[in-house]
Amino acid sequence: MKKAILATKVGMTQIFNEDGVLTPVTVLQAGPCVVTQVKTVENDGYEAVQVGFGEKKEKQIKKDGSGKKTIVNPHGATKAEAGHFKKANTTPKQFVREFRFENSSEYVAGESVIKADIFAEGDKVDVTATSKGKGYAGGLKRYGMKSGPSAHGSKYHRHAGSNGSATTPGRVFKGKKMPGHMGCVRVTVQNLEIVKIDVENDVILVKGAVPGPKKSLVMLKETVKVGK
Repeated sequence: MKKAILATKVGMTQIFNEDGVLTPVTVLQAGPCVVTQVKTVENDGYEAVQVGFGEKKEKQIKKDGSGKKTIVNPHGATKAEAGHFKKANTTPKQFVREFRFENSSEYVAGESVIKADIFAEGDKVDVTATSKGKGYAGGLKRYGMKSGPSAHGSKYHRHAGSNGSATTPGRVFKGKKMPGHMGCVRVTVQNLEIVKIDVENDVILVKGAVPGPKKSLVMLKETVKVGK
């Protein structure tokens, strides 16, 4: 892998190409991502580049007259995190991820910055994000099952149907599609096309929908499967 970047989801819109064809796109605020650590085979057993994205304040601890400590900013960076970023000569970052680049040795911690121009228009990418949480959902919504008759005499409308046989095997098989928690899982959509890149503002427009709500973290990597 040679291309990857972290981004936040701004939302969806639509654009027209040169032929006047309307294309739905997802707007992503991609980078800039600062390299916070370069991992090597000698020290870590593998080669990778650790990058940080998004600013994060240090954790602030306030003392009152009695000497009692109160955390003013509980979501700030801890001392260990602050020391790690200080070693890389950069400010604390909100998101930290690793990319196993083929050319990891070319990056320098605290100096190298990955921006939107690492990709080009027409590139195919795999997008990874956490999907929207839907809470507890039934079989119809969770798996797209077919509903029962809507007539007044029917007693089967939105039920998931039979769970299994009685005597043989006498149990419900593992993996049976049943109501339960839906969404809020790691999802990867493969082979999406980059339609446009705004290098000055570090904005990438990806064709189609991208998992996750607005302002959520999105990871873009060069695709592992090349579509026809």
